[in-house]
Amino acid sequence: MDKVFIEGMSFFAKHGVLPAEREIGQKFLVDVVLFLDLAPAGNADDLEQAVDYLAVYREVEKVVCGRSYRLLETLAEAVAAAVMEAFPVNQVGVRVKKPGAPLPGCFDSVGVEITRTREQCPSG
Repeated sequence: MDKVFIEGMSFFAKHGVLPAEREIGQKFLVDVVLFLDLAPAGNADDLEQAVDYLAVYREVEKVVCGRSYRLLETLAEAVAAAVMEAFPVNQVGVRVKKPGAPLPGCFDSVGVEITRTREQCPSG
């Protein structure tokens, strides 16, 4: 299956279990991979048959910045469902990373990664 991906989208949002995380907010990094047949767009060189990257970005931004979630898992599910609803994809992969998670010690980020098919997304 062909893929369209956007990696490293960065958003400031208010997700987390701790009250301070939901009051102050922090940076979240999101990657999405859309699985679909790219042959029609590639063969026709036609934007109308392709996935609009800006539209994907805006959809993800709307979910990440729209409301507060306690769990990264819930945020990832919401992103997957929104992408499935908005775009003609067969499957979507979502990775959400939280570089500023309230953990002791040194680390780059914590996060979750999910893959959902159209059948697994209620809105898809």
